[in-house]
Amino acid sequence: MMAIHPTALVDPKANLDSTVEVGAYAIIGPHVSIDAGTKIAAHVVIDGHTTIGKDNHFHSFSSIGGPPQDKKYAGEVTYLEIGDRNLIREFCTFNCGTVQDRGITKVGSDNWFLAYVHIAHDCTVGNHTIFSNNAALAGHVEIGDWVIMSGFSAVHQFCKIGPHAFVGMNTSLTQDVPPFVLLSGNPAQAHGVNLEGLKRRGFSRDQLNAIRQSYKLIYKSGLTLEESKAALDEQMLSLSADAAAQVKLMRDFLDASTRGIVR
Repeated sequence: MMAIHPTALVDPKANLDSTVEVGAYAIIGPHVSIDAGTKIAAHVVIDGHTTIGKDNHFHSFSSIGGPPQDKKYAGEVTYLEIGDRNLIREFCTFNCGTVQDRGITKVGSDNWFLAYVHIAHDCTVGNHTIFSNNAALAGHVEIGDWVIMSGFSAVHQFCKIGPHAFVGMNTSLTQDVPPFVLLSGNPAQAHGVNLEGLKRRGFSRDQLNAIRQSYKLIYKSGLTLEESKAALDEQMLSLSADAAAQVKLMRDFLDASTRGIVR
């Protein structure tokens, strides 16, 4: 049977799997859907048109699926979608999207969100990320897989952070961050490649060398950004398929950047 504390307020229209656990004084709204194995601790509020996958754990006082903090919002139906096996610690806030964008905020799977993390409207967060305490995303931000956001880091709206990037503590980001880059500061500055993280994830020596060379072409060569793109194209011609795939990830990110990169 579903384990719902008698003090919890679960709307009869909410769709909860029979294995979901709901703690004391939690509140779950009518348009919420929660899949198997998810645990909702005491005092959590889940509202809005929110869909939550399997085996997530929401700790106390999180506010999930609230309306976007956007003056343009006028009560339209928008959405929040959360994947599987995410850890959401105390006082996190995840907001639904806005009709001015895609209308949905999306969070992937296997992420860790520590206390007081804020995911604003229309953000997209990938898989296997770590958000340390008080990390915050403004609206429309895109976060790639395996990104680490250190404590008190903050991201300006519409920024993109590529896969495997590492954002240091107290960093203020107003531009895009290419894949694999380690950076910190206010304003943010690049400080190399996130080598330790890549080694832990099993990147080969060839892949690491290719990524380091790509970083040098973008950040250390004195080339313009367009010249760096051409140099990356040339670099890929001499690499193995696995190594070239990592360079292509960086090259494609440069084309997709809309705010310019931290450089």
